[in-house]
Amino acid sequence: MDQARLMELSDLATTRLQNKQGTTSSRRGGWMMIATILIEAWDLYAISFLLIFIKNEYKPSDIELGLATAAVQGGALVGALIGGYVADQLGRKRVFILTMILFIVLAIIQGFSHSIWDLILIRFLIGIPLGSDISNGYAYIMESMPKGKREQMGSRWQFMFGLGEVLCIVIVTILYIAGIDHGVLWRLGLALGAVPAVILLLARLNLPETPSSLVQRGLFKEAKAASMKLFDDPLEMLPNENVKIERVKVSDFLRVMWADPIKKRATIFGWISNAMQGAEFTAFGFYLPVILVTAGVGVVGEGADQNIVGTNLVTALVYCLATVSGFIAPLMLPKIGHRGLAMWGFGLAFIGLVVGAFAIGMDIKPLIVIAACVLMWGHYWDASNGMTITSMVAPPRFKGTASGFGYVFVKGASFFGAFVFPIMTTHWGQVGATLAVAVLSLTGFLSAKFILPEMYGYVEQESAALERRA
Repeated sequence: MDQARLMELSDLATTRLQNKQGTTSSRRGGWMMIATILIEAWDLYAISFLLIFIKNEYKPSDIELGLATAAVQGGALVGALIGGYVADQLGRKRVFILTMILFIVLAIIQGFSHSIWDLILIRFLIGIPLGSDISNGYAYIMESMPKGKREQMGSRWQFMFGLGEVLCIVIVTILYIAGIDHGVLWRLGLALGAVPAVILLLARLNLPETPSSLVQRGLFKEAKAASMKLFDDPLEMLPNENVKIERVKVSDFLRVMWADPIKKRATIFGWISNAMQGAEFTAFGFYLPVILVTAGVGVVGEGADQNIVGTNLVTALVYCLATVSGFIAPLMLPKIGHRGLAMWGFGLAFIGLVVGAFAIGMDIKPLIVIAACVLMWGHYWDASNGMTITSMVAPPRFKGTASGFGYVFVKGASFFGAFVFPIMTTHWGQVGATLAVAVLSLTGFLSAKFILPEMYGYVEQESAALERRA
């Protein structure tokens, strides 16, 4: 059987799979992948509540502090760049098992760092499996979830982020109130990310490889078995034997995406959106606890202890609201679509940042909290669908590569924001730095309005077109 016929059969099988309603196993797989976000949220943002203790122990410069917070983002950028492509070549399951094992080991090791540069290096290495896992996870969601549920599950990542952040705040605050030595506290707080990672790894061991990934790699026998487990479909159009299908190249991915005007516009928006929301949050939102401490928000008594506890409680309330926003975002998709969700999200984030800059400058503490709430509500909407869109519009054989490319923009911008914001704050003050971040939100809003075509239901529309051609 020649390559053209094999590609035709694999496309027919993939089209069939895209229109399936799914089973309990397919929905479970989607939740197992999106749960990765909780692990990432812990490792990325636990440090924001522990920075004050790290600063007291290591006395880092502004550049060292920026690198310590941004290193994991830089590692995730590398992981996203290579992880999606590797997953397309080797399969989803191999990659997500390996990445979880690496993360568990490295999360524990970071608790034993001896200097700020030890911590920077270890956190950079932690980012590599995290970035790989996210790009691979989105491909898994798009390939294993049932029809009508893929987009909603993919857009739940901000809900999981919020949940992870709230857990971070609560646990770190409990450890602080318990009187644990501060030098031990920050190490324990970072290393505890290995606990949910172990649970997730064990839960993932029995998940099947996605049938679409197997089909595109010519592993037809395994694809039939996986399809039966996930979709109760034997894919009878495929021969009951494995075949050799030519591997795709990154250049093929770009050529295919750029040849279709809808895919091109959606992909460009996804990259812009991912970059703007990544920098938007890791600049202002990531340093929110530090900003609140500096502004004296949340003081419940005399002394530094009460200040930290009070600030953590205020921050937890802000993130609880953000978690609600992240939960609601996927539910809004059928009503306002991807374009509306992005415009509302970036618009609210812009308003929150501008008002927040004014409140910080005028030292109006209640308004600082209100502005932070508006920012977080908007951010958890504008960040919810960038990865979903970039993964959704890619052809099946490029899902992992597309997810990886999309996540590179999140992590590249996140690294930049986390590294540059403390430096900008030193030179421009908190007001100037916050207004600079507001420009990012405005850019995201304009890209949603003028670049993004409405994409809700795109997979189903594309599948119908493929069936008509077949």
